[in-house]
Amino acid sequence: MTKELKEKHEVLKKYFAELGSAAIAFSSGVDSTFMLKVAHDVLGDKAVALTAKSRFFPAREKDEAEEFCQREGIVHRIIEIDESAIPGVKENPKNRCYLCKKALFERFLETAKELNLACVCEGSNMDDNGDYRPGLKAIAELGIKSPLRECNLWKSEIRELSKELGLATWNKPSFACLASRFVYGEEITPEKLAMVERAEQVLLGLGFVQERIRIHSFGNDETSGVLARIEVVRQDFEKVIGHKDKIVSLLKEIGFSYVSLDLEGYRTGSMNETLKK
Repeated sequence: MTKELKEKHEVLKKYFAELGSAAIAFSSGVDSTFMLKVAHDVLGDKAVALTAKSRFFPAREKDEAEEFCQREGIVHRIIEIDESAIPGVKENPKNRCYLCKKALFERFLETAKELNLACVCEGSNMDDNGDYRPGLKAIAELGIKSPLRECNLWKSEIRELSKELGLATWNKPSFACLASRFVYGEEITPEKLAMVERAEQVLLGLGFVQERIRIHSFGNDETSGVLARIEVVRQDFEKVIGHKDKIVSLLKEIGFSYVSLDLEGYRTGSMNETLKK
């Protein structure tokens, strides 16, 4: 580990020490796991993990969050939220992430106040300053702390520090909520969310590590269907073809009409590519 990275780690620890207490938004991903670990190391029980229970996140992520907190002895609260009840969210407008983040973090702020914690922290990093990130606007408006960004930590650095701390998430694939699999303007329903979650579990079960199932509905009253657009890293293209019969069969059982492979491969924010600049 470089001297610069050690210094950033120390700056982050000092950051939490100065907060005195904090509620940590914890999704079990790379960033939030590292942030929670450092916060707990510094603050002990004055660092409380908050995890959303939601249709927008696979059950496996919530389970991993619970297991980590139990193993580390971290105080953990599960906050149930129904995104479909948030005005405008199920219609999936281009600012959907803003609407969701604002509603979720308002709940987190309420919980932090109930627990007499100084603030709420979330895990965005320096890499999140690019692309289209309307959720960060909600974070800023609500006064949520972003320790990793404020301490100038990049994703690669967080992975390296996570490895140094012995965190199993150091090489965990990047993840975004299941709503990010939908085309803007397409209604987000519990049924379709379940289809995406099950389809991605199929790919994970076949050994794919970094993958996405993007969902595209089409048609009218007379004919309609649902297309699954598979994104995997390019070196896994041949692996997809090798498993094509099984993938097609299982995804059609789930309810997809057609199954396709995106030849551009996996990339974050691919649904943002059609937004007008």
